[in-house]
Amino acid sequence: MRKFGEAPVWDVVPGGLRSAAVKLHDPFDDLASYRILVLDTHPLIQTSAGVRTAVDRLASDLVAAGARVERHSALLPDQIEAARLYMRLLLASVAAAYPPDVYERARATAQRVGADDVSLAAERARGAALTYRDWVATDTLRTRHRAGWSELFTEFDIVVCPAAPTTAFRHDQSADQWTRTISIDGVDHDYADQLVWAGIATAPGLPATVAPIARSGEGLPIGVQLIGPIFEDRTPIRFAELLEREFGGFTPPPLP
Repeated sequence: MRKFGEAPVWDVVPGGLRSAAVKLHDPFDDLASYRILVLDTHPLIQTSAGVRTAVDRLASDLVAAGARVERHSALLPDQIEAARLYMRLLLASVAAAYPPDVYERARATAQRVGADDVSLAAERARGAALTYRDWVATDTLRTRHRAGWSELFTEFDIVVCPAAPTTAFRHDQSADQWTRTISIDGVDHDYADQLVWAGIATAPGLPATVAPIARSGEGLPIGVQLIGPIFEDRTPIRFAELLEREFGGFTPPPLP
């Protein structure tokens, strides 16, 4: 496994993906040169106090290192809309591999979802049975969000946010994953809703690197995801290297 600081073994932006409309930038070599947007909450699911505290501490450390750090931006695409479209696209992809009987049950479930239900669970149900027409409409919306992110990255070089709303949690092996829940500071949420943090970079196709930044009170690792401009995979990787250099990186926990 390659560690931060080792030379990459391939060019992460193949020449075939380069475009005259995409101007790639070399990542900076010091934290003080970065313009950083730090997010620690999502409008649709809470972030645990431990994760939020770790992100806030990192933001303070970055300011002390000389970086320009902002906590809000009007350029950030609508994260409620982004989460909803991600859930639709995710389940459309997952359901494409369903056996016929499972897919028919998914279609029946989607038909029972009310038109006014905008929950993420409802979006997942709709996504599993999207028509091609509706998939194209959702993908078009994704394209608009991608353009919004491109505009945001004219003002910022990197976005720092949670990789997940909690630290590692006990596995839930119940048969129906869609009825599972996850507890965040004592409040139960739909298990799959935590995927909003995965979708923030995945839906618009942005590169992201997860870097360790702290440990919880229980000794569990806390990481953040570092999101860079489209095709600029080296930027979040380099930023992770700089975090490790300035603040320390992963330390293996003691084995029992």
